[in-house]
Amino acid sequence: MTEEISLDGRTLVGTANTEDGEVSSDTRFQFEQEGERIYAHYSGGDIIDGYLVGTFDGREWDIRYSQINSEYDTASGHSVGTVTLLDDGRVRVEDEWEWESQDGSGESVLEEVA
Repeated sequence: MTEEISLDGRTLVGTANTEDGEVSSDTRFQFEQEGERIYAHYSGGDIIDGYLVGTFDGREWDIRYSQINSEYDTASGHSVGTVTLLDDGRVRVEDEWEWESQDGSGESVLEEVA
């Protein structure tokens, strides 16, 4: 049986991203989870302030995000990610995202900070 993963109280950072993305290793996501609802506030690097909200079934998330960057441009989008538990107990997310407010899409990886 697979251990159920919770994102509640976890802090993740960007470890990889494609060119169209703004998340970096300086971007920190602070997660809350209640049932299948997830929420995170994020900031750092090129992102001044960002929020995401969505659903998480213990394995995959489906989220919408909205943010403002250091140039004071706002942007929003959608992503679907697969969440796995690493051998050391930290969480890793492999995410496929697409901007909805501008052109661009890509893939990113987030990992929990110890």
